[in-house]
Amino acid sequence: MKKLELLAPAKNCEQGCEAIRHGADAVYIGAPAFGARAAVGNSLEDIEKLVAFAHLYHAKVFATVNTLLFDNEVDEAVKMLWELYHIGVDAAIIQDMGLLECELPPIALHASTQTHNASVERVKFLQQVGFERVILARETSLETMKRMREETTVELEAFVHGALCVCYSGQCYLSQYLAERSGNRGCCGQPCRSSYDLYTSDGNLLQKDKHLLSLKDFNASDYLESMIDAGITSFKIEGRLKDMDYVKNVTAYYRQLLDGIIEKRNDCQAASSGRCSYAFVPDLERSFNRGFTSYFLERRQRMASIDTQKSLGKKIGTVQSIQRRDRGAGTITLNTCEVLNPGDGLCFYGRQGLEGFLVNHVQGNVIVPNKMPDIEKGAAVWRNHDFAFEKKLQGTTAARKIGVGMILSETMEGLSLQMRDEDGVTVKECINCEKEKALREDRAYEQIKTQLTKLGETVFELLRFENQCSEAYFLPASVLNELR
Repeated sequence: MKKLELLAPAKNCEQGCEAIRHGADAVYIGAPAFGARAAVGNSLEDIEKLVAFAHLYHAKVFATVNTLLFDNEVDEAVKMLWELYHIGVDAAIIQDMGLLECELPPIALHASTQTHNASVERVKFLQQVGFERVILARETSLETMKRMREETTVELEAFVHGALCVCYSGQCYLSQYLAERSGNRGCCGQPCRSSYDLYTSDGNLLQKDKHLLSLKDFNASDYLESMIDAGITSFKIEGRLKDMDYVKNVTAYYRQLLDGIIEKRNDCQAASSGRCSYAFVPDLERSFNRGFTSYFLERRQRMASIDTQKSLGKKIGTVQSIQRRDRGAGTITLNTCEVLNPGDGLCFYGRQGLEGFLVNHVQGNVIVPNKMPDIEKGAAVWRNHDFAFEKKLQGTTAARKIGVGMILSETMEGLSLQMRDEDGVTVKECINCEKEKALREDRAYEQIKTQLTKLGETVFELLRFENQCSEAYFLPASVLNELR
């Protein structure tokens, strides 16, 4: 049985807990130092809190320690790995192979995508030197994944969503060359998102002020089953620099997809416990995206996003008509099925590239912008700030519960209560008490069930309750509460 793991990013403890609550089987979070996102390190205390919450659902926490180290940093990194191990972190993601020569704790080691794991030979090597898991480079094709699975037994993790870089994973030195900020030291300056001019070798200008190295964002949501069949068991969402809305929405979306696959296949199961319910409808296009591609899985799609490095959001329709008034005022009528709201941010491609405006008022499909844009009839329009959707995501948007069954039975001295969760974990407690026969059986039964099944703010929800007592008893609430 394949255990499928949805792996979500955690900028901090709060985001990590929400990722778990929205369906992640595991989260990866920056260690106090030496992570490939230097701006989002976390204290040991916060990571320990996240571990405690995740383990309630048998979910896991992985800490990133995936920069290349200087010699004078090795002892500190090893000390930190021991500290992470002692607070219950399930695995460390590392890049520097020198750590393998150190006295490390017995913690699982995952080979970072920064080690450029794009070939079968590389994965074989990493398995041989003791890695439990290999995080594949984003450049890995489905065919290569299949060969990796056929020729190795190490766990394979692959990205399914998020930003792409035009350079090879772990092999990019452009930021270091241009700004002395190395991605292998956790501080990439993201030069691939900058604008450039393109000239021919003899000096003719071909493109001016275009984001020539910027790629669309990766979206493998249509390829999950293909990736499962290719041997991938951990599905990674990129985004430790993203905000809470992104983590909630994207995690929930992929959780629903994986649950649908698990329900129809008898060879797969979730890697952690509990079922999620949501107070919103997940939609990938409503979160930050530069347009989507699945290019590296199958190289038949366009991958570039040269007109902008910014988020486009969701395409909502086209301009049906424009009414311009004096002093830059006016209205725009859109041909769209989307519900628009004041506060929405809309964008379009105009003469200056990607341009945008805010919506001040809405009446049906007619909007009043905060400033009248230079937009033409028929222009495509995207919503890159969905006011209502983002407002909803600011509140409580998900609950995750582990299903349990209860059996109440009697003993010679009193009562026993057994609980069994969906993983088969069972606990049984007994209590000595007097058993007074109830005058009204139906009321006594309901009172017992109501009192025993008050699970409150715990991670459990009742799926079944069975009363196996031979008679209907009157039992004080204090007795039932103590037993529960």
